[in-house]
Amino acid sequence: MPRARVNLRKTRNHDLGRLVILVGTSLRGPAVLHIIYFFSLLLFLMLPGCGSRRPVIGRQPAPAQPVETPPATEEAAKRSTNVPETPAPSAVPPSKRNKPAPAPAPSGYLEEGNASWYGVPFHGRRASNGEVYDMYKLTAAHRTLPFETMVRVTNLNNGKSTVVRITDRGPFVDNRIIDLSLAAAREVDSVGPGVVPVRVEVLSSGIDPMSGFFTVQVGAFRDRANAERLHDRLSVTYSPIFIQQYDSPDGVFYRVRVGRISGEDAARQFGEQLRDREGFTPFVTRLDEGTPAGAIR
Repeated sequence: MPRARVNLRKTRNHDLGRLVILVGTSLRGPAVLHIIYFFSLLLFLMLPGCGSRRPVIGRQPAPAQPVETPPATEEAAKRSTNVPETPAPSAVPPSKRNKPAPAPAPSGYLEEGNASWYGVPFHGRRASNGEVYDMYKLTAAHRTLPFETMVRVTNLNNGKSTVVRITDRGPFVDNRIIDLSLAAAREVDSVGPGVVPVRVEVLSSGIDPMSGFFTVQVGAFRDRANAERLHDRLSVTYSPIFIQQYDSPDGVFYRVRVGRISGEDAARQFGEQLRDREGFTPFVTRLDEGTPAGAIR
């Protein structure tokens, strides 16, 4: 059997399928079949050896594609994991949300009449409550309301209002109920007119404007002798009677006051009796603590 010269060349790294067989001579017949059988057997024996020397890397199986969760299961999962939301704190406590607004006049005191204003020459002088009057502050004089009472004053001509603190006594002029500072008069536009119709509402809580002791002023004189003569005449019928000295910018006045009456309503009734019997123009005023009626006699 003629020898067949066969040259084999393997590729680097024993790559499978890359064996090149070079046949140098041309063979026919059974010899060719034997050669093919031989090299087929050789290739079969080489495959396991080459594979055993290849490094093996562990691999996880590819994850399965997600399956849609049944609706019932999804809702059950939500109920088991949901955390109830904490409500945000309210700016107003729930107990106060429906609390009614405070009444504009806690004491129920409401008064309508005319308001005037006063400035120079009273500015810088001592007010009835002891403090120095400042016409640029929101204060007012009232004959009967307690000192430090806060009141709202509304100009009935234009609807403008202001809040003032009672610091002084007055006005002792017929047909006027309150005397505003210059600052307060500016806020309600009453500086020009001088006297305007107003509504007075008490805002301070915890006070009773109608309680306390009151007196009735029946006259004011520049001459003290005239005040004393009236005092002597009235003392026969009425008691007590006071003479109060008042140092005004226009000079000293002597005010004659009658009675020490409990309650403003009773004092007003007494004032009307004096009007009817004696012909006076009565001014009911509060007796402030310290010097009852500010008496000098």
